[in-house]
Amino acid sequence: MSMLTIDIRRAEPQDAEAIAEAHRAAWSHAYTGILPYTSLRVMLERRNVGWWRRAIRGATSILVLDVGGTIAGYATLGLNRARSLPQEGEIYELYLRPEFQGVGLGKRLFTEARQLLASLGCEGVALWCLEENHPAVDFYRLQGGTDVAEGHETFDGKTLKKIAFVWN
Repeated sequence: MSMLTIDIRRAEPQDAEAIAEAHRAAWSHAYTGILPYTSLRVMLERRNVGWWRRAIRGATSILVLDVGGTIAGYATLGLNRARSLPQEGEIYELYLRPEFQGVGLGKRLFTEARQLLASLGCEGVALWCLEENHPAVDFYRLQGGTDVAEGHETFDGKTLKKIAFVWN
């Protein structure tokens, strides 16, 4: 009998290639049809293996979701960047490869990210999400997030609304 292991841990430099692949798959799945093609392509190309190696060595905390030796997803987190929100921690990104979505793994990664921020002394968590990313908006609402603010981001002339979710 074989056993499938699920581990959430801090990213290590040797994870960079697998995180880059997870990023490409997750972002392509999430943002095709929402972001202009050129913007999405540029973002995917910029987040190459070298970018992730540097990020892993940087100040931002990066968690990986390892399912049986495959990096199925990742989360990046740190101090809240939005001065208008009182929450001290922020989850900058939380993404899963499409084939790992919908089975509870995102919730596990999200919970670990919140616990890591709490262990670092952060009170409250904020997270921004594009409003048109309906699966993500629904996910964060199911996790108890309260939408408290709106903002906008422009990609190749297309302005999209983003929503701030918070957990106190």
